[in-house]
Amino acid sequence: MSVFRHPGRHRVAVLVRHGLLPLELGIPHRVLGQARSAAGEPLYSVATCSPTPGAVRTDADFTVDVPHGPEALAEADTVLVPASHGPDEPYARGALEPPLAAALERVRPGARIASICTGAFVLAAAGLLDGRRATTHWASCARLQRLFPDVRVDPDVLYVADGPVWTSAGVASGIDLCLHMVREDFGAAVANAVARRTVVPPHRDGGQAQFVERPVPEPGTSGTGAARAWALKHLERPLTLRELAEREAMSVRTFTRRFRAEVGVSPQQWLTRQRVERARQLLEETDLPVDRVAADAGFGSASALRAHLQTALGVSPSAYRRTFRATATRTAGTATTAATVAG
Repeated sequence: MSVFRHPGRHRVAVLVRHGLLPLELGIPHRVLGQARSAAGEPLYSVATCSPTPGAVRTDADFTVDVPHGPEALAEADTVLVPASHGPDEPYARGALEPPLAAALERVRPGARIASICTGAFVLAAAGLLDGRRATTHWASCARLQRLFPDVRVDPDVLYVADGPVWTSAGVASGIDLCLHMVREDFGAAVANAVARRTVVPPHRDGGQAQFVERPVPEPGTSGTGAARAWALKHLERPLTLRELAEREAMSVRTFTRRFRAEVGVSPQQWLTRQRVERARQLLEETDLPVDRVAADAGFGSASALRAHLQTALGVSPSAYRRTFRATATRTAGTATTAATVAG
C-alpha cells in the first residue's frame, strides 16, 4: 500500500534522522503543501520518513513520531533531506550509517533529490554530489569542500540545482529552494501564490549571496529599499544607476556600495533577475507576443529577452511558454479528474 494518499500528485518524501531541526521539517510541508492548482487542488503529496520509522529525536526538547520507513523513497518523485545535528551526521565519503545508506539506495532512478543546509553532507557521503555544483550553510562550505574534493562547492549562493540534485544553504534558504521547486514544477503564478500565503518574498534568486554585509540598514543610515520598490514598478523603463541613486538621494558610488551590501549583488544584476521573473510571469499568464513581453519586462527587444532567458533558464521564450502552458493544462486536468472521482 502506498504511503502517499494521493498518488496522482507530485510525491515528496522528507527523509529525517535523529538530531532533526524541527523548522527544516516544517518547510517542505508548509511550502509545498500550500501549492494549489487553478481549481484549488493540492499539487504535492508530502510524506515524512526515516531509515527506521518511529520516534526521531530533534535538536529541541521533543521527538517527532515518523510513521513511514524507507519504502516511501522508492515511490517519491522528489526526496528532500533536511539537516541533522545528531552524532550520526556523516562527514566523510562512505561514512553513512548502514540504515541510512540502505534507505538512499531505494531512491528510484530519475527522482529529484535535494537537501537543506548540512543535509548536503548526506548527499555528498552517498556520492550523489560528485562532479556537481553544490552548496550548504556558509559556515560549513569549507568543510564540505575539504572532505569531498570532487564536489564543486559554491559558498556564495542560496541554492543550486544541478540536474536532478539540488542543495541549499542555511535554514531560510530551504524556503527559497522549495519555492523554486514549485516554480519549476508548476510555474511562477503558483509559486507566487504560495509565497503570498506563507508571507515570504516570492523569489530570491539562487545566485544571491548567502551572507550580505547589511541586510537591514543600520539606524540612522539610508537603505536602498525604496529605490528597489520603485524599480519594480517601472521595469519596462530603461532604468539607470543615477536614476536609482537619486531616489535615495545618494551618489552613484554610495548607492552601488550600499545596494550590494544589502542585497548581495550589483544593482544591474538585480534588475536583470527581476526582469527575467517579470518575463516568466507574462509568458505563463498571458498570450502577449514575445516582443511585447520583452518590452513590458524592460528588455527592449525579443532578441534581448531570448538571450537573457537562455542564459538564466536554458530555454527560449516560446519553449518556456509551451512548457508551462502544458503544465497548466495537465494540472487542470488532474484537478478535474480528482473532482469528478470525488463527486
